[in-house]
Amino acid sequence: MKREPILLNILKNDKGGKIVLSTLAVIVFVVAFCNLFIPQDSIFYVSTFTVTILGKYLAFALLALALDLVWGYLGVLSLGHGAFFALGGYAWAMYLMRQIGDRGVYGNPDLPDFMVFMNLKELPWFWHGFDNPIFAFLMVMAVPALLAFVFGYLAFKSRVTGVYLSIITQALTYALMLAFYRNNMGFGGNNGLTDFKDILGFDLSLDSTRVALLIITFIALVIGYLICRFIMNSKLGRVIISIRDAESRVRFLGYKVEQYKLFIFIVSAVLAAIAGALYVPQVGIINPNVFSPLFSIELVIWVAIGGRGTLYGAIIGAIVVSFASTYFTSALPEVWLYALGGLFVIVTLYLPKGIVGIFQRIKVKKVS
Repeated sequence: MKREPILLNILKNDKGGKIVLSTLAVIVFVVAFCNLFIPQDSIFYVSTFTVTILGKYLAFALLALALDLVWGYLGVLSLGHGAFFALGGYAWAMYLMRQIGDRGVYGNPDLPDFMVFMNLKELPWFWHGFDNPIFAFLMVMAVPALLAFVFGYLAFKSRVTGVYLSIITQALTYALMLAFYRNNMGFGGNNGLTDFKDILGFDLSLDSTRVALLIITFIALVIGYLICRFIMNSKLGRVIISIRDAESRVRFLGYKVEQYKLFIFIVSAVLAAIAGALYVPQVGIINPNVFSPLFSIELVIWVAIGGRGTLYGAIIGAIVVSFASTYFTSALPEVWLYALGGLFVIVTLYLPKGIVGIFQRIKVKKVS
């Protein structure tokens, strides 16, 4: 019997995922083409700013995907996923800072500008190795994974669940935010890391580099989606959903619930960290504000509005809410946060499946 290709097998019976990813692929292609090959005086030209904004949205979509994996399927409401996102961003930003060399304001080939300003004489030990992109990318994944392992092991082993676990995750990201605000931490204090020049030898100011980052971010989002979908389509995924719905019964059947939770939590943390690493070169800065608990709460709103427990709903929610935030924070800055909070309340009370649930209802009505 002929076996189906792995990709088709993963996306089997996932019409929503196919539609969302295909739509994003078309949008990314059109935006990239119109930026690189259409004259700037043409009405069809897409600015580099738009390319950057779209790349940021896709990085946020990968972050929302990571949160949906633990909240939508495992049932663990993490209010600290912004910490993993920020750690991945800082790790890659350290590589970008090392690439500046003597092109900084102070012209020091070994020390970033903020270290020269703080009168540091030598590079801190934890900055060594970040001039190598392979080492830096490994740290992007390893540091958040280690934090997720230590935190998850202690929390799940102690059987901390529900609102208590959510509060602990929020406390974690708040503690990291306070730590990174300190100048003596060696990460730029409240100013963070910025003024990046190039990445892997390519000038970050070039349109072609921006488009390449957009495409790479989209590819990472697709791979992240396929990984999450593969997990949830497997036997492991069925156990994960069972833990969410009836943890005590799964434990009674002999499954080591803590190990399943820990594995999914680490996978989610790594995906969030990669999203942070993709976010930094496109936005051009990373600072402790990304550790803010408010940012992590906003991630929850993205997933809830898009549709928790669907994966592609998280992607939709992240992009839609991020786009609305970009528009309304400039058009109606005084009311945007109130509108966002009100929207979250409405979705929680009347649309528990978010935007995806609306389309599912319409589909059911058409069939009936």
